[in-house]
Amino acid sequence: QVQLVESGGGLVQPGGSLRLSCAASGFTFSSAPMDWVRQAPGKGLEWVSTISTGGSSRTYAGSVKGRFAISRDNAKNTLYLQMNSLKPEDTAVYYCALRGQAPIGQGTQVTVSS
Repeated sequence: QVQLVESGGGLVQPGGSLRLSCAASGFTFSSAPMDWVRQAPGKGLEWVSTISTGGSSRTYAGSVKGRFAISRDNAKNTLYLQMNSLKPEDTAVYYCALRGQAPIGQGTQVTVSS
């Protein structure tokens, strides 16, 4: 069955960086556009970024554009999110998901605080 396992979160100071990973299995990863989404405390899911199957097309929410970079390694069935210049408002649980679908993994917590 489809499995998505996120990792790489943690506590980081404002201005810091983190790299999230998402290990995918149970489907043909290289044929699947993928999303990163996040959920801040007390809020709903927020779309963060999307990447096409080959990685040539990448889109970002305005709140993260220029600071975050989505990428993928189809040989490793892994999705990434490089997060730079982190802000306290980036604090959330981050999930990867098949494009347009609800997340199914446990997510990874990112906390930005001094």
